[in-house]
Amino acid sequence: MLQHEQLLQELVHDTYKSRRKLPEPTRCQDCGAVWHRGRWTWAAPPADAAVARCPACKRIRDRFPAGFVTINGAYFDAHRDEIVGRVRNCEAAQRRDHPLQRIMNIEPAGGGLLVTTTDAHLARRIGEALHHAYKGRMEFRYNEADNLLRVSWTR
Repeated sequence: MLQHEQLLQELVHDTYKSRRKLPEPTRCQDCGAVWHRGRWTWAAPPADAAVARCPACKRIRDRFPAGFVTINGAYFDAHRDEIVGRVRNCEAAQRRDHPLQRIMNIEPAGGGLLVTTTDAHLARRIGEALHHAYKGRMEFRYNEADNLLRVSWTR
């Protein structure tokens, strides 16, 4: 069994994380997430909140994912809608507590799907959710230099 946690230890600086401390509170100008007490949350910002763009919205704007999940195989072909629903549910569960964990895009690729995410942890959780629910074959590849996770699930 792979040690998944070791794969995601941040060994390089993520250029999308702020290099300076944001004023408290700060509201994301795109998604409305609020920086408060050192983290991004879903909360109602006060009227005098500073405005900036959160790391997830920066990635979405730049079209620069932190995670890729490739999904394919005969089982996927027969259960496409169910599997896409599970992927979306996984994102919704993570996004409630972690505003920076979002799906950027779901698109057809090579007879299957390619899911891109704003956070490597979400890509890993999607892969694990598919593997837990449907078994199959799952692989993780972490690129330290680019702080990027590629997950492949096939069945």
